Amino acid sequence: MAKMDKNKTPPTIQQRSHQLDLFGSFISNDESTVSNTVEIWESIPKYFLTPAQAEKLRTSTGHADPYKWPYRYKNQDYTVKIQPALIEQKDGSYKAFFPSVSEELIEEALKKIFTMQLYGYHDVQNVESWVRFTLRMIYRELKSRKRSRSIEQIKHSIEVMSSCIITLYHGEKEVWRGSIIQDLVTVGRDDYIADTDAHHMGRLPLFVSKSINELEYRQFNYDRLMTCDEQLARWIYKRLINRYTNASIIQDYHFMYSDLTNSGLLRQGRDTDNRKKVVSALKELIDKQVLRSFNMDVRKSGKTIVDVKYNVLASSEFQREQKAANKRASLNSQAAQDGQLTSVDKFG
Repeated sequence: MAKMDKNKTPPTIQQRSHQLDLFGSFISNDESTVSNTVEIWESIPKYFLTPAQAEKLRTSTGHADPYKWPYRYKNQDYTVKIQPALIEQKDGSYKAFFPSVSEELIEEALKKIFTMQLYGYHDVQNVESWVRFTLRMIYRELKSRKRSRSIEQIKHSIEVMSSCIITLYHGEKEVWRGSIIQDLVTVGRDDYIADTDAHHMGRLPLFVSKSINELEYRQFNYDRLMTCDEQLARWIYKRLINRYTNASIIQDYHFMYSDLTNSGLLRQGRDTDNRKKVVSALKELIDKQVLRSFNMDVRKSGKTIVDVKYNVLASSEFQREQKAANKRASLNSQAAQDGQLTSVDKFG
């Protein structure tokens, strides 16, 4: 496990804030089923390399070079570089691991735990957010969402999340570098292995903390997200939550096949197979009652398909969820304008 920066001090229970209270307050009949999405952080492709793809990047010694991937966010060009975690194996050798599906699901579980009273801490002035957790808490959370991982798998994923380094570039300029879980505080290694109920603390990325300060996040059906089997379906669902805010019985939403390349999840050998993967993800979103229907407008140059426009209509369930998310965002904004918050950058 990574050790905490000696200059960092873990927060105490007193370090709560109105911003954190708002982040953990939802408009829902069952708050256990909802969580928050932070678009700017989740737009960064981090989990697109499958274990099989990562295996091909390893050398004969088990190491791997950092992997770069271009993407666009709000019409701006970015590049993400992922330096894999080097994790010691039982024989004393080291092997490189890139964050993948298990880490994606565990991050969602940790963000949900963060919203629970006594497990989340947010320092408004220093723009820092910490989550307190145990391996057993993550195990129970994943099991309750039918995404079970063993304690050993969870321990491995936490190590990957704390040891991999993600660097973000805007053009040629480096704008951020960090890990998915930062400044991880653990007990001694022997105790850690023996005690799955020992508490640990990790600092969430700056993007999450800044979004909490500025109220730039959105409520969504976390339970529904965790039931999605396909990774691309989860990615599209998150996009719809953040972009399809006016979902209604008559208002549709559209996106392009070329937009989905930002996810890093369309990595089949042929575009034909990638397009089939998109259709499969959209069908799953219909099955999961996110979408009511979709249709495709295929764009061609001669006989060659150059792009596809997907038009989707929301299910009645998704419409209700988006209305609740809109209401919650409005209430948060009103709280900031009324001066209830001590420091919210977007309001001056």
